[in-house]
Amino acid sequence: MSHAELVRPASPLWTLGLLRSELRTTLIRWRTLALLGVLAAVPVLVGIAVKIETGDGGSAGGGGGEGPAFISQITNNGLFLVFTALAATLPFFLPMAVGVVAGDAVAGEANAGTLRYLLVAPAGRTRLLLTKYATTMAFCLLATLVVAVSALTVGALLFPLGELTTISGTRISFTEGLGRALLIALVVAASLTGVAALGLFVSTLTNSGIAAMATTVGLLITVQILDQIPQLHAIHPYLFSHYWLSFADLMRDPVHWDDLVRNLGLQALYAGVFGSAAWARFMAKDITA
Repeated sequence: MSHAELVRPASPLWTLGLLRSELRTTLIRWRTLALLGVLAAVPVLVGIAVKIETGDGGSAGGGGGEGPAFISQITNNGLFLVFTALAATLPFFLPMAVGVVAGDAVAGEANAGTLRYLLVAPAGRTRLLLTKYATTMAFCLLATLVVAVSALTVGALLFPLGELTTISGTRISFTEGLGRALLIALVVAASLTGVAALGLFVSTLTNSGIAAMATTVGLLITVQILDQIPQLHAIHPYLFSHYWLSFADLMRDPVHWDDLVRNLGLQALYAGVFGSAAWARFMAKDITA
């Protein structure tokens, strides 16, 4: 296996072909389509719930400050449904979907008996692992955009659109608000890079796709629980989920960058550490399937 990988160098065009094939294979799976369907349904459910709750003149969120910070603004501007939907899906639904895809990346191939055939082709383990990670990152972006586009569509259908009031109380145009929504979606997608790297590392530890997916989701839930325990506040800034909701600072005027930078830096750290661990494990892995 190692000899075959060394004597058959891969060309850049072959690498692009491998990436295209990985993207296509991932996106046509029923499991992936189901995950995207669930993510697209969340904004629909939130939008309908807010519409019903405010249909008799009531206020979204019960008027007691409960729920996401943006939810009370949805009835005034449907674009706020984008921010609310991302805030609702980021703590669990989005990272769970990414964890499933990342956890299955290598272990699923091994379980299906196709991993060794991929390595016989002129890919090399490093190229293959990078392609798997790139595919998972593409799914992060796609999943986030599915939530955002679904929320924007539902928000436009059920609520008025127009100028927005930022968290700071200033007014911005709808076009600028749309630009900030796109930037928020990109930040949310980038916030998932740590989970993607963690899932890829777990995927190199086993030949069972189901075990890798379950372990990744289990670790995700564990980290979320730890982040909610006040007595563990000392470790909270080091948990990959701690700054996830900092994207709300993009709706301030001026934008508060401190927590956003901390979040992106933390994700880069997790991606570097677990990406390196995944590479080290995969290079030493005995491929038997």
